[in-house]
Amino acid sequence: MSHKHVYRLPGLPAAREAIAALQAAHVHPDRISLIARADIEMERISDDYRDASTDFVPAALKGALGGGGAGLVAGIVAMAFPPLGITVAGAAAIAAVGALTGTWAGALVGSTLPDPIRRQFEDDIAAGRVLLVIEREDDDAEGLHRLDAAIAATGGVRVEHDSELLGTD
Repeated sequence: MSHKHVYRLPGLPAAREAIAALQAAHVHPDRISLIARADIEMERISDDYRDASTDFVPAALKGALGGGGAGLVAGIVAMAFPPLGITVAGAAAIAAVGALTGTWAGALVGSTLPDPIRRQFEDDIAAGRVLLVIEREDDDAEGLHRLDAAIAATGGVRVEHDSELLGTD
């Protein structure tokens, strides 16, 4: 399972130094991303490190569950009224339509929401700080301490984020 480690950096020069330190520590560039104010991201951050993730997939899944559940309940309620003539297959079709509608609506909403890390640290981002996010596959504590030390030398501080507090990444 991968874990995202978030570091708060005072600005873009420190972020560049931190990236150089991570490259020297053999962290793959695909595992590194930067989050900053829109003007900083668009003008000064390479596309290789720009994080543009949204809540699209999680929102679509939540919409599918909610819409499917609502559709199933509606189908069962419709079966309870014999004059409507809804069968078990009809109830399943109503549930499927509900799931599709929920997925569509959830995906639309999720595509407009920034990812949870960006939402949690929006005050830091607005103040001009840069967030460095490293995605790691292993739980090697010694390796993480080395990365923490390398980033701390550039002025960065590791911060906890919501998924870390909740135990999910």
